[in-house]
Amino acid sequence: MTTTPATLIVVDDDPEICELLADYLGRHGYRVFTADGAQALHLLRAEHAPDLLIVDLMLPGDDGFTICRDVRKHSDVPIIMLTASADETDRILGLELGADDYLGKPFNPRELLARIKAVLRRTRCAPPELPAGQVRWVSFGNWQLDRMTRELIDLQGERAALSGADFQLLQVFLEHPAKVLTRDDLYALTRGRDAPPLDRSIDVHVCRLRQRLGEDAQHSQLIRTVRGAGYVLTAQVDALT
Repeated sequence: MTTTPATLIVVDDDPEICELLADYLGRHGYRVFTADGAQALHLLRAEHAPDLLIVDLMLPGDDGFTICRDVRKHSDVPIIMLTASADETDRILGLELGADDYLGKPFNPRELLARIKAVLRRTRCAPPELPAGQVRWVSFGNWQLDRMTRELIDLQGERAALSGADFQLLQVFLEHPAKVLTRDDLYALTRGRDAPPLDRSIDVHVCRLRQRLGEDAQHSQLIRTVRGAGYVLTAQVDALT
């Protein structure tokens, strides 16, 4: 039985980087397309369902921020940002616009490959069947979560699909209700590795998840901030049959 290779789109205005990544990732079993900023959105429309985007933030014309914003209007495809900027604000803005991970330039292609594998494991658009014994439906607060389809259902029965990163973070909270989780805990449980020093990406992802749950940081009742410690899910979690 053969497996369809994951499709990646590399968006970078440096032809050497595009060629390097197309060759390297292609040798590791991926189907790779490359584009500069002007071509990226056209390629996305033509290649209807890529599995992951690799986007350089510092692009002329339609920069990486613009591409992330436009993609998130109609798609939850995972995005890894590449950035040569040392400005933490750029990385945080990219995450707020919907990116799932980031990697600084220059980078080792092996590290990018590891990031791609990790992101695809937790964000693959077609989730595998639930393991035996794992419940499909979970109730918390005013929400239900369909863990098979990765959809949130509100009190009116309206469904909203979660991106892979948001789903993974919510899963962690639901598996540890009423337990304070540090930023390092959340980073390790969602990404499978230790957080870099002073990394704030978890704060951005928690903020994004709160927005999906109709809350904000100042008045969040479901996911509360514990000053100097981390975050805690306060709602009771129930499995539904």
